Amino acid sequence: MPQTPNIILINCDDLGYGDLGCYGSSVNQTPALDRMAREGRRFTDFYMASPVCSPSRGGMLTGCYPSRIGFGSFDGRRVLFPGQGLGLNPTETTIARLLKNQGYATKIVGKWHCGDQPEFLPTRHGFDSYYGIPYSNDMGRQREDDAYPPLPLLRDEDIIQEQPDQRGITERYVEESVRFIRANKDQPFFLYFAHMHVHLPHYPPERFVAESRNGVYGAAVACIDWATDVLLHELDDLGIDDDTLVIFTSDNGSRARDEGGSNSPLRGTKGTTWEGGQRVPCLMRWPGQIPPDTACSELTLSMDLLPTLAALAGAELPAVTIDGTDIRPLLHGDEGATTQHEAFFYYNHGTIEAVRSGHWKLHLRKDDEEIQELYDLDADIGESCNRYADFPDVVVRLIALVEACREDLGDEAAGIQGRNIRPVGRVDHPDTLTHYDPEHPYMIALYDLKDRG
Repeated sequence: MPQTPNIILINCDDLGYGDLGCYGSSVNQTPALDRMAREGRRFTDFYMASPVCSPSRGGMLTGCYPSRIGFGSFDGRRVLFPGQGLGLNPTETTIARLLKNQGYATKIVGKWHCGDQPEFLPTRHGFDSYYGIPYSNDMGRQREDDAYPPLPLLRDEDIIQEQPDQRGITERYVEESVRFIRANKDQPFFLYFAHMHVHLPHYPPERFVAESRNGVYGAAVACIDWATDVLLHELDDLGIDDDTLVIFTSDNGSRARDEGGSNSPLRGTKGTTWEGGQRVPCLMRWPGQIPPDTACSELTLSMDLLPTLAALAGAELPAVTIDGTDIRPLLHGDEGATTQHEAFFYYNHGTIEAVRSGHWKLHLRKDDEEIQELYDLDADIGESCNRYADFPDVVVRLIALVEACREDLGDEAAGIQGRNIRPVGRVDHPDTLTHYDPEHPYMIALYDLKDRG
């Protein structure tokens, strides 16, 4: 077994649990990802740390619950916005930093969304280089009176284009990724490919629109599939396929309203702590190391990636609290391997709304409303049959877990700050990366789709 496998982490934006063929979709075309599932391991109970993007991404990159790193909320907002003076604290250790310290070449291509001030950019967090849009693709100019500045495309810390044509962004991302892989094929590398798709507004290439059976949403999913196919093909061409761990997932569930997305058979959508908000697809492929055509139904978290990848690379974990665990036994399909998590806590806007332990999930609130709902996820994955009154002993046990978590990580709704949280990054006098200039020759002066994600 290679001690230092190459690692490619593909993270989609708003892709739902039911959006891939290997997770049950009959409308989206995902042959490459379905093949990846056959050649690797499909995780059925994999959760992101938040149902929205900034805290989700911060949690995955640091191995911590968002509240632990000050990412529970952002001065009252659920995600980070252009020019906001908050971001991932430079004192936090990311996956990229750990791997870079082990001699890995590190690169991020795509969406960052952990702060757009210079102190918070990827190049300050262990990435050798960056190419992408630093936040959501709807945070650009879409109408004349738009409050957002022009959408920036960055190389490292320099703006190389404002208001790029989004229909070509994924192709540019793929080209950049291929160049990085080729340049580093003879040394360990870490590529974090964070897709623009399928966040609103949808700008997939016309080829995929023409072929789609599910409108522009299906076209965006097909574009993600194509990008994966190119990367896998490149690994094979270079003869490094067996030396590379590829992980595919999504930052949260689909909006799943009227755009074509699906979280089926789960209840709820992006932004909620029902299963559809945080349980997401996760595929892992590493020929010869991960058993092909297998599934894992153990509780696994995006926060597990940092300690797992650190162990694969021989890196020591930072001397701070990490919430993830090393899931190498589950990765390799070791007989008898089980989750090391007693519980998973569903946070929304800095507030605990639900907890899962084993197959039981208890809901305590939704937004500003307290609720009392208990579900057996093994028997009722869609959270449709409330068993709260039937299992009082389970309710008591889960509430005790929540109380302990509140003391540790805090709970905004309960007015508890938490004893073991670290501060968010904060700078004085923040500014947006771009400013609208009516004389600038923008490729796209105003995006013609007005949808916000």
